[in-house]
Amino acid sequence: MAGEFAEVEAELLARGFTRMVFDLSRIDELLDALGSPQRGYPAIHLTGTNGKTSTARMIDSLLRAHGLHTGRYTSPHLETVRERICLDGEPVEEERFVAAYREVAPLAELLDARNPETLTFFDMTTALAFAAFADAPVDVAVVEVGLGGAEDSTNVLHAGVCVLTPIGLDHTEWLGDTVADIAHAKAGIIHKGATVVTAAQPEPAARAVLERCAEVGATIAREGGEFGVLRRAVAVGGQVLALQGLGGEYDEVFLPLHGAHQAQNAAVALAAAEAFFGAGAGPGGGAPRQLRPELVRAGFSGVSAPGRLERVRTAPTILLDAAHNAHGMAATVAALEEEFAFRRLVVVLAMLGDKDVNAVLELLEPVADALVVTGNSAARAMPAARLAEAAVEILGEERVRVEPALPDAIEAAVELAEAGVDAGMGGVGVLITGSLFTVADARRLLVR
Repeated sequence: MAGEFAEVEAELLARGFTRMVFDLSRIDELLDALGSPQRGYPAIHLTGTNGKTSTARMIDSLLRAHGLHTGRYTSPHLETVRERICLDGEPVEEERFVAAYREVAPLAELLDARNPETLTFFDMTTALAFAAFADAPVDVAVVEVGLGGAEDSTNVLHAGVCVLTPIGLDHTEWLGDTVADIAHAKAGIIHKGATVVTAAQPEPAARAVLERCAEVGATIAREGGEFGVLRRAVAVGGQVLALQGLGGEYDEVFLPLHGAHQAQNAAVALAAAEAFFGAGAGPGGGAPRQLRPELVRAGFSGVSAPGRLERVRTAPTILLDAAHNAHGMAATVAALEEEFAFRRLVVVLAMLGDKDVNAVLELLEPVADALVVTGNSAARAMPAARLAEAAVEILGEERVRVEPALPDAIEAAVELAEAGVDAGMGGVGVLITGSLFTVADARRLLVR
């Protein structure tokens, strides 16, 4: 089966891993030919700039804690394409993945033959996910947008619950140059009658979301209004939260993830789960309906988020974090300063060429005692030499080292961390960051 799965993966990759064609008619046609599997279960649909995958994993865990069979579709993946399609919290097995592909591929080839553009890698994995979820079957699907919203392949769902994590500037070459433009694109996942759960947004994004809700008659719940984080305290291995949900307060919630941004994601995930279950305002203005607090605690305690301030080594501590834009890096830096307080921190950085590198470097400058710039396996990776030029301008030549190969960069970073005058006292760390591709490459080297 391993050989057959490798063949299937190669056929998918041949469609262009990063190729994008914004045209819903082709995925619509493919799903129609498959019998519209996405209509066989309710769905929770997520978009936003940062935090989508973590929030999707939290929602999934909450739903499973309440006894539901779940399907989860997220992207991109860290190690195997199977991670994108999860059943009851686990990546689909190779045999099931291959079976779904063998069902979808012949129909896809027929459509390819009569269209000027073939279906993309993402189109295909989306169809595979929806078919696998119908075949399982699942009670609910938790589906993350690939890029944007309105024209994303997942926007055939017309989900009953839509979730918007924080929106900022990213993918401007496809979504627009302003936060308002990007928010309009992302709000396209909101359809008639949906319940919308949104994180706190900058004013232009909030306005765009409200306009879309008014246009289609959707109900909206906003962080800071209907729900939010009441209190949070750093704890060993994560944090303890008190959350205001749509149905009431949930306290003593342990979340095994770091950072205020993950607490925010937790509040959004809880509100989304409550909306799905119908918790919130009671009938006729009566007492609000609340989820069982012990199940909410169980759901959050079981959450994991690989590649999100993930500790993979100790002595020195090595953390992996997939922050790839200014908004994400700001959250990562805040969590580092609050929860780790390293005496000496060395950052290994590899980014994609289309990202705002200077904004990320400005955020790293106050916390990085040294920076090792390198590359990753992405076709769009920024050359290490070019990244080094930008880094020297911001951090100074004495703090920047260039190691084009990631294994060499990690080895150099460990040496630099341990060379600190206080290394013997502990409190030294290495952060590997800048892109999900960087984290994926590092995990292959560091995680057994």
